[in-house]
Amino acid sequence: MDARELCEIFVCAFFAIVMIQSGLDKVFDWKGNLDWLNGHFSKTFVRGQVKPMLLTVTALEVIAGFACAVSVFFIILDRPPVLPMLSLSFVCLDLLLLLLGQRIAKDYPGAASLAGYFIVALFGLYMVPGTIGG
Repeated sequence: MDARELCEIFVCAFFAIVMIQSGLDKVFDWKGNLDWLNGHFSKTFVRGQVKPMLLTVTALEVIAGFACAVSVFFIILDRPPVLPMLSLSFVCLDLLLLLLGQRIAKDYPGAASLAGYFIVALFGLYMVPGTIGG
């Protein structure tokens, strides 16, 4: 195992924790999240689409989180890098959707807070073998 593989493992583990926790929070507190988001988007053109948006983001987070968790073992077991690449791509897609929502809602501090996560996800994706950096 080398430093690149350790970076991949740590980034995948990081997003396994972040995405699974965030996704399961949305699953177990669906009503609370939906109520908050309905208020968050109440003055935007997407106000009638909050429920499908929340469903999409929740599904992406849960899928990406569990895929990242399994990716840790794929990296350790020296399996083909397809799953780590896909899982981190799902993370990037989810973060872009969250960013779009924050920008639409004009929650600029919330949008800015996603930049750090996105940079870490891009770094992890860059480290996957077969990509530009890996």
